[in-house]
Amino acid sequence: MISLQNIQKYFHKGSVNEVFALNNINLEIEEGDFITVIGSNGAGKSTLLNCIAGSFFPDSGTITINNCDVTAWPEYKRARFISRVFQDPLLGTCPSATIMQNMALAVRRGMKRGLAPGVKKKDKAMFREQLAHLGLGLEDRLLDTVGLLSGGQRQALTMLMATMIRPDVLLLDEHIAALDPKTANQILNLTRDIVREQHLTTLMITHNMNHAITFGNRLIMLHQGRIILDLKGKEKENLTVKELLAKFYQSQGEELANDSLLLG
Repeated sequence: MISLQNIQKYFHKGSVNEVFALNNINLEIEEGDFITVIGSNGAGKSTLLNCIAGSFFPDSGTITINNCDVTAWPEYKRARFISRVFQDPLLGTCPSATIMQNMALAVRRGMKRGLAPGVKKKDKAMFREQLAHLGLGLEDRLLDTVGLLSGGQRQALTMLMATMIRPDVLLLDEHIAALDPKTANQILNLTRDIVREQHLTTLMITHNMNHAITFGNRLIMLHQGRIILDLKGKEKENLTVKELLAKFYQSQGEELANDSLLLG
């Protein structure tokens, strides 16, 4: 599904602020993989997702998706088959447009748009049905502007919009970090259900090691721009937070000055 070969990325190269953000990343992602991505602040987690999404080009290496070399493809071109949900609930939707208008845009992702009506009668019925599955009462608020929604409601809508047209790849960039614990758990459960039902290839960044262990079939840990752990199968299923920290220390031969950077 996704292949990253020898990916390197610098920021501010040649200056005193030079950062080696991705250090020779090699990663093979199978179709249907649900990968949780963890690491300390500045480890390269969001940089990795940005690189896959096409937010910037790597300085060297190649990115292949579905056997197609997309290394030089701009972000808008990759958006035809990559969906992304960000940490900030204000991103991913248009606050001044209605719920119905936002969903109409989402369902036409990657399609050509003409002068026909943006929302058809059959669309409204489908929108109500999908919103009802969220259990938030949004199916009765199609004409409300998205800016009126709470952060949790908006993030749930964003998750729905990101997957209305099944993407080849779903990128979740700390998508629950800005939410309160109760709402975060609701969005996580929604995420798990959507990924499972649509068998989506997914990368989910999290600072919470319990979430990293509980969700998905594979766990990757980044440190200083490198992949230092890649756990899957029984090795991941039977993992505890204590064991995961021990694996980090064993891999690096060092201890983090502050475990809270990983524990979240």
